[in-house]
Amino acid sequence: MAPKDKKAKAEKKAQKAAKQSKKTTKSEKKKSAKQAALNADSDDEEVDLDAVLAAYAEEQAKFLKVTEQACRPPGPRSSSTIVASPSNRNELFIFGGEYHDGTVASFYNDLFVYLIDKGEWHQIVSGNSPLPRSGHAACRGGNTGGIYISGGEFSSPKQNQFYHYHDFWHLDTDSREWTKLEPRGKGRIPPARSGHRMTYFKNYIVLFGGFQDTSQQTKYLNDTWVYDVKENTWHEMKYTSTSQRPDPRSSFSFLPHESGAVLYGGYSRVKATTSSGGGGKQGGKSSGGAVRNVIKPMVHQDTWFLRITPPPPDAASGTPPTLRWERRKQPANRPNPPRAGATMTYHKGRGVLVGGVHDVEASEEGIDSEFFNEMFVWNIDRNRFFPLALRRPKAGGPKKQTAQQQSRGRDRGKADEEELLRNLAALETTGSIATEDSDMTLVNEDDQPEPEPEKPRKEYLVRYEMPHPRFNAQLTVQDDTLYIFGGTFEKKDVEITFSDLYAIDLGKLDGVKELFYVEPPNWNVTVEESDENMDSDSDEDEDEDEDMEDEGDAMSTVTDTPSLAKSIPTPSTERTIPPPSPAAEEPEPDSSTLASQDNLPFPRPFESRATFFNRTSQDWQNMIIQKQSYGGAAQVAAISAEQTIKELRKKAFEMAEERWWDCREEVTRLEDELEEGGVGEIVSMADRGADAGVGRRR
Repeated sequence: MAPKDKKAKAEKKAQKAAKQSKKTTKSEKKKSAKQAALNADSDDEEVDLDAVLAAYAEEQAKFLKVTEQACRPPGPRSSSTIVASPSNRNELFIFGGEYHDGTVASFYNDLFVYLIDKGEWHQIVSGNSPLPRSGHAACRGGNTGGIYISGGEFSSPKQNQFYHYHDFWHLDTDSREWTKLEPRGKGRIPPARSGHRMTYFKNYIVLFGGFQDTSQQTKYLNDTWVYDVKENTWHEMKYTSTSQRPDPRSSFSFLPHESGAVLYGGYSRVKATTSSGGGGKQGGKSSGGAVRNVIKPMVHQDTWFLRITPPPPDAASGTPPTLRWERRKQPANRPNPPRAGATMTYHKGRGVLVGGVHDVEASEEGIDSEFFNEMFVWNIDRNRFFPLALRRPKAGGPKKQTAQQQSRGRDRGKADEEELLRNLAALETTGSIATEDSDMTLVNEDDQPEPEPEKPRKEYLVRYEMPHPRFNAQLTVQDDTLYIFGGTFEKKDVEITFSDLYAIDLGKLDGVKELFYVEPPNWNVTVEESDENMDSDSDEDEDEDEDMEDEGDAMSTVTDTPSLAKSIPTPSTERTIPPPSPAAEEPEPDSSTLASQDNLPFPRPFESRATFFNRTSQDWQNMIIQKQSYGGAAQVAAISAEQTIKELRKKAFEMAEERWWDCREEVTRLEDELEEGGVGEIVSMADRGADAGVGRRR
């Protein structure tokens, strides 16, 4: 028995040693993964991404509660998201992103809030934040509020391995709390991806497209998913053999619509055949050589409408909506040349587009890229693009009076907008802002409580040229102001990642307010290279530079830190929108695409939203009543009994505001033409009532 007991003890001791060794190995592996997660500059190419992400989650869980504190602005990052808060008009939320310093890539999961009214940055930290990622999709909730985030990607520092997320999150913008959404039932969820887009429709979140990158190949997607917020369920759109649908793509524009969603553009890589060798080409045809398959980039320019029909009220719980893709015509006057990375955000039935890049494959050895900083507006219903140009202040001298007229005509709009908001609040509460003298007049300011003294606001540099050309800039709109954050610019082999933030008033277009700027890394190298390339064009730009010097004197520098203005580099190229060549010029649109010819009230030049509403309020109310009368006398009686004067005026208010923005680009053109002729304001004598008359004009 003794030898047997001795053998058993030896085996037991060996098992214990093996167990201890395994435990030590596991501990070291976990420690190594944690160190790799905390050290973004790790040179280890064999990284266990699952272990790294688990270490991130462990570190994240140490935060026991949600904390918010003032911080420095976010550092350079690409493929992040910026979303305007749906619950606070003074907040913008920025989440995630990545930064590549030329050697290794770093991914972020920090959440920043920019306080518009204070000009401050805050960082929010909590124990259940989403893991670091870039290329994720984000959108605000429609009828449900908050912000939704889906998917994204993470990679090893050397980007030899990629990990795509398929998780789904909701951010409560009031409490700052994250919630990971776990759909109910056994239904499918969208596969992991990045580069996709989401938008909202009523109580649904709509997801489309994206790609999956395995570092060996990239697969582009064109599946459509709808998330029912009330039922906490995903529904995948089922296609038939005859169903129309967009081609697979990523980085497209996906905007909400009152009847569903609209899609424009995008990017993908497709297979193509090419020939090489054999003496080149003659007459556009290959004169010989081998034919081979290659992968080429494709910039999409098509437009699609996703029609969403919610289930009837008596439908069973969990019934999905009906989805149908409809191909639209090519938009008129779309940006030329086609460009990738031209991001777009939604505003009042329009899409606002900024920047982009156009790649030209000069040879198999390299690609020449042209970057843009132009701004366009896409009117969704009329399917037409309009270029937007900033309005420079008028110079002094003979035109000084005209500039004062312009200021009087436009700047008074700010006060009108504030009164407009007060009127809307009055309509929503009391439903009465009328007096005996007028069917619809503005609220009497004398009856309002004394406002509290405002703290002095931060002053910012205002520029009258668009920010430096870039692609994949992050855009959002809050309170009719466009915000541009970050983006990427390339010069030869140098990639520049911006972290600046700008604001543009979409109603006035009176310059670009620089909210934050810091010189990007490697910027000076790029500027020197671009200066060398521009030497040959210096003679052509001499006159333009002199004009810019004159205009620079008119630049409104409203900051107490002159060093900031000096640190801002002059863009390497000054880009203006050239007139289209006769061959590429778009045909004139028919009357259906022009708002001035559709028999609806049309805003006058220099007319603010409040003035337009007061002038046309009765017209909109009559249209609402007339539309309801189509349902018959019984329906009209039923609607009239339920609809109060308050509700009627509120609907008229919303219709007038939507119309004002729908016509904004056409009215802006008229204003520019009038200003060139010396007209700065138009006043209708009919609106002056008793003051209008022959005697008053003498």
